[in-house]
Order: sequence, then C-alpha cells, then structure tokens
Amino acid sequence: MAEKQRTLKAPVKLSGIGLHTGEKVNVEIVPADGNHGYIFQRIDLEGEPTIKADCDLVVATDRGTTLEQNGAKVYTTEHILAALYGCQVDNALIKIDGPEIPIMDGSSQLFVDAIEEVGYEDQDKDRVYLELKENIKWEDLDKGVEFLAIPDDNYRLTVMVDYKSPVLGTQHATMYSINDFKTEIASCRTFVFLRELEFLATNNLIKGGDLDNAIVLVERENVSQKELDHLAKLLGKEDKKIAVEGIGVLNSTKLKFENEPARHKLLDIVGDLALIGRPIKGHILAARPGHAGNVVFAKVLKAYMKSEEKLGKQFDITKKPLYDIVDIESMLPHRFPFLMVDKIMSIEDQSIIGVKNITMNEPIFQGHFPGNPVFPGVLMIEAMAQVGGIFALSKVDEPHFYSTYFMKIDGVKFKKKVTPGDTIVFELELLSPIRRGLVNMGGTGYVNGQPVVEAQMLAQVIKDKE
Repeated sequence: MAEKQRTLKAPVKLSGIGLHTGEKVNVEIVPADGNHGYIFQRIDLEGEPTIKADCDLVVATDRGTTLEQNGAKVYTTEHILAALYGCQVDNALIKIDGPEIPIMDGSSQLFVDAIEEVGYEDQDKDRVYLELKENIKWEDLDKGVEFLAIPDDNYRLTVMVDYKSPVLGTQHATMYSINDFKTEIASCRTFVFLRELEFLATNNLIKGGDLDNAIVLVERENVSQKELDHLAKLLGKEDKKIAVEGIGVLNSTKLKFENEPARHKLLDIVGDLALIGRPIKGHILAARPGHAGNVVFAKVLKAYMKSEEKLGKQFDITKKPLYDIVDIESMLPHRFPFLMVDKIMSIEDQSIIGVKNITMNEPIFQGHFPGNPVFPGVLMIEAMAQVGGIFALSKVDEPHFYSTYFMKIDGVKFKKKVTPGDTIVFELELLSPIRRGLVNMGGTGYVNGQPVVEAQMLAQVIKDKE
C-alpha cells in the first residue's frame, strides 16, 4: 500500500537569532495541505510573499543556502529543512518575520524537538518518491567535490570530509536510513575554524555568532590570550572568557560525536537535497561537500526526476506473466467478448498488475465509434474491476467456487483517449484490509507510462458455487 504524506498536527513556534544577520526572528511552522511541499513566507514584508523551497530558486550558497522568489529572500534555510525532512514531514508553511532562519544551537535539534512535541497528522495524498533506476554522478574537479547517487530502497547518505586540517583530518559519517536522522544527525552543530573567525566577524558575516551555536576548531598551538580577547570583542562577547588548550576545540567544547563536523555536513546535505521537492530512495555518497555542491547536485537529481516523469510509469510486460489467459479463464467466469484481462504480471500482498491489449478486432469498435474508434471508459473500468477480482480470488482457496460482485465505484477519472493498438497496464492496490469478503481497491490504468483512467472500487467475494 502506498505511503501517505503527512504534516504537523499543530503549528510550531520558535524564536532565535540569525547567525549572519544577528537579527531576532520568530518562526512558525504551520501544517499544510497534501502536495503543498515546503514553502517559506516573509510575513514582515508587504504582501507577505512566499518563497518555495526549490533548488532552482537558490541565489547564494556562501555559508548557508539562500532562496529568493517574489522579491523576497530567506537565508540559512538548510537546518530547518533538514529537520522537516528528517522528521518525514511532507508539507509545511514556514512563516518568518525576518530575512534569516534563526541559528538556534547550530543544529536541527531544537526544530526537531518542537516538531516531535506537536506530533504528526497523516494526509490522504500518496507520498511520491524520487526513485533511482541508475547511478547518477556529478563532480567538480577543481574543488575536489564528488557526488554519486545509486539506487536503494532507503534514503541513505555517506559523507567524507577532508579539509587537510590537523584538527579535522579526514572524517566520515553515515546515515543508513532517514529514521536515523533524529538520533544520529539532528544534534550535530555547525563548525568554523578559528582562522576564519576574524574575517567573518570583521565583515559582519556572523553577527549572531556565539560559542553556543557553533563549534570553533583550533588548528595551531600557542594562540595568545590577546588574540582570543580580540576575537571575543569582534564577536561582542567580551564578557566571556575564551580559552584554548592545544590543538582542538575552542573552550574545550565537548563534541557530541567524535565525527560531529562530518555529521553536520551530512545534515546540510539532507536540508539542501530537500530542495528537490520529493523524498528520495537512493544512496547518496558525497566527498568534500558544501552548500554550493549540494545545490548543484540537487538540480542534477531534479533534472533526472523530470526526465523520468516524462517517460511515465514503466512496467516490464515482456517478461513471463504470473497468469496467462488460460489461468485467468480458470478464475473468472467471463468469456469473449467480455473477458477484459489478457495477463496478470504480478500479485503482491497488497497489489496486482494486469494487462489489457486493445485490438481493432473487438466487436465494440463496430459501433464505438465507426471511423474514430475509441475504447469506452466504462469498459476500462470493467477491465480494472476484473483485475481487482483476480486479486481477490487469489486470496482464497479454490477460487473457481467464488464470484466477485461490484458494490461501489468512486473517484473515476478518464485522463486520455484509448484506441486500438494501445496496451493498458492496470496497477491496483488494496486500500484497506479484506474483511467479510469486502475488497476495497484503488487503481490506475496506464498506456505508454501515462495514466488514462483511475478509480476506487468496492467488491464482495462470495462463495456461490459447489
């Protein structure tokens, strides 16, 4: 059965300081309808413009990912998007009264905690994944950045960072499943090298910087107290005693994980790849990633997704079927010209795939319509129902003693004309467990990968033969 999308059960409110702007910002994450995705809204600006979380709208990636749309920008989007994606929230409206998402503690943890506190609400829309059918590679040889995405049933990430630093060295981090995000990744904080601090502070790039929201890595020994006091003044933290012992972390901040910097880079990838607009099934491997590379690779994956959408849903109907026409006749009472299923390709616990070939030899085309043959929509529904009937009968012993009878049809939509020469592939899924012989299924018929009909059907399986 298809997974359903979900949103938050109630709004979430947080406040904090923007890392780069130093401005206080209030954030409200609001539940949103199915297929809404992630959208930011600048409620402090005239007209309260919205900015979609879309990799094509990224305008800057210097020390954070910035989006712009409708004349409005939102800075440092990656940590809140990682939290939403990591909590498997599909739809949310993120209202902010300033230009930048607050840095909080430098990780996604406080966003995750707030989301978990209100809980989740399942929605009626199906969750649609970006599923990889082939390896996808991108690299920037000049910067040494490499990405590779390979097919996988889960969303898995493997990251390698190498800053040629005696502190950081080479680190690796792995997330085996999106379910690991909340416990293994969300709490990992952003980091900066001591050598970068003075430049950032002097150029007003970290007005909201604090030892509480970033790990400061020190690469050399014998850093003077005068130098540290100067940095404290630049950061507006004269009241704090900044110290360092040898090569390590400023003020001996305790790392949450030995490879916390690499895990934070993984967190950033989760947030930046959320800009694709779909949950991912695939294993992403990244070497020396950063926001710029993350966003470029997000665009590569989005282009792949769009190309797959144009192809439509693909089925291999050349392989040997599970049931051929002889098998089908042993299960269904229908015969020519009313037997509408030619073969069954597969049956799973919750689903079935069946095939109907449309030929000019069918008697229906003598009257529907001469000179412009169109396969009737009602017969497409009948063919879908027969596929559903085979699914139901496959779940009972001695199916030839049973019959299936229509009880209800809902949500019927005809999307494209079907003509002789077409092959309709029907894919049906069980919408609820079978009880007292009642079978509730939803299905779609495809021609050349494109949907031509969809419906929900309720039928009853009755043993009425001896």
